[in-house]
Amino acid sequence: MNNLLKINVFRVGLLLLFALILSTQAQSQTAKQDPNAGVKKYNAAMQLINYAYVDTINEAKLVEKAIVETLKELDPHSVYISKKDVQKANEPLEGNFDGIGVQFEIFKDTISVVHAIPGGPSERLGIMSGDRIVKIDGEVVVGKKITNQFVLDHLRGKRGTKVKVSIFRKGKKELIEFTITRDKIPINSIDAAYMIKPGVGYINLNKFAQTSMQEFVESVNKLNSKGMKSLILDLRNNSGGYMGTSIDLSDEFLKSGKLIVYTQGRNAQREDFYSTGRGLFETGKLVIMINENSASASEIVSGAIQDWDRGIIVGRRSFGKGLVQRPFQLPDSSMIRLTTARYYNPSGKCIQKSYADGIDKYYEDFSIRMKHGELIHPDSIKFPDSLKYYTSKKRVVYGGGGIMPDVFIPWDSTPISDYYLELRRKNVINSYVGEYVDKSRKALKTSYPEFSTYEQNFQTDEAFMADFFAYAEKEGVKMDEKGYADAEKLIKSQLKGLIAQKLWDMTELYTIINQYDEEVLKAIEVIEDDALFQKLNIDR
Repeated sequence: MNNLLKINVFRVGLLLLFALILSTQAQSQTAKQDPNAGVKKYNAAMQLINYAYVDTINEAKLVEKAIVETLKELDPHSVYISKKDVQKANEPLEGNFDGIGVQFEIFKDTISVVHAIPGGPSERLGIMSGDRIVKIDGEVVVGKKITNQFVLDHLRGKRGTKVKVSIFRKGKKELIEFTITRDKIPINSIDAAYMIKPGVGYINLNKFAQTSMQEFVESVNKLNSKGMKSLILDLRNNSGGYMGTSIDLSDEFLKSGKLIVYTQGRNAQREDFYSTGRGLFETGKLVIMINENSASASEIVSGAIQDWDRGIIVGRRSFGKGLVQRPFQLPDSSMIRLTTARYYNPSGKCIQKSYADGIDKYYEDFSIRMKHGELIHPDSIKFPDSLKYYTSKKRVVYGGGGIMPDVFIPWDSTPISDYYLELRRKNVINSYVGEYVDKSRKALKTSYPEFSTYEQNFQTDEAFMADFFAYAEKEGVKMDEKGYADAEKLIKSQLKGLIAQKLWDMTELYTIINQYDEEVLKAIEVIEDDALFQKLNIDR
């Protein structure tokens, strides 16, 4: 009886399996007629796997993998974000996170406070730059187990929760105990805003986040109070962010009624976005800096400014991302950021570069550009006439692969010597600055109570550099005179700038390094060239 039952169960199983296979074949034959054929086919395959596969499966993991691989077949910017990564992915664009409010670095296996964020919970309690966090909630946090992720996992947490930290401070014999109540911590999208020359303001924007416009307005008002007449907006290495923020930023430069961008897709009707009459910088000379890593929202702004002949774009051809993503939440709170439309600059050009050869080739574009000589010679870039468009004043611009600048700045790889790369690889510059400021902070603050005094008088002189070279040798980087000669300006500017950052903040870092940045110096030269603005017929 038992044997007969087993045989019957086996036969029923075979019949079910056969039926599923026939069903799958039938769906395949009618795929052209049935818009849901692919979904049915996938469901049938999962049923087969669940019923007949030899081992137990993790269906959730298989489904997640299938989604990831499917999105890869669509385009490079449609992505799946797991439930646990959704908040982490949104944080940089939301402009804040919950935590204790410090910028930190891992210095010799110890958590070192680089900067306590003004107004944050740590700064309010008196935590200072140079403090070492050696215990968190009683746990010793020193040693090789300490990574950036370890620190984030232990110091971040929900607003209102508490964390106890024990801090070593130079000059104090005992550890200092703090109980910090976590709070909302801002993530700044503007790294620097200062007067780079009399009458010329400089703003470096690193992302297009929810808080970017508030930061931008505050920065422009501050610079206006200092006599700003012209502006350099640095969007180099800005990979984008919220499209709405890029539209609002473009609006600050354009007079009312100008088309900033429009979007259109297979299931998305054309939507136009226009400027209003509330711009903070609608008149005055404007230069926007871009490079091969400026993408998406950066290209909306630079494209609108170029197409309306409102400013001069300087640098190298931008990344070429002209696809619009919209977030869709899945039942388990994971998310898909799906490309739903393309965006077009006012002239009608779409600057999305081709991804027909797959994602790997798409992201190898930088090395391909380098190989073809594009980063050094602008005439190596060939645009077909079919991608030719015109600005409001009939200057020729091109679509199909990024914003081409009005003034090309070749990439100078000379300072990136093997010696410099070895210093970077072994984190020697940052480590040296950390130790130097740690032992000299009081003396530095006494000698240079204000940044202006430091900027004018601090010298990376022979004695300073000899100490640095000795430290580098101790860290395993042997002196290479030719390599150092090539990178001397770069190394010295980073040393002086990073010391300034530890004593003050990011604006002071940029104030130093920009003095040695050939691309920034070229942008200053362009903004002071009235004849060039007249030749290109640029509004100002």
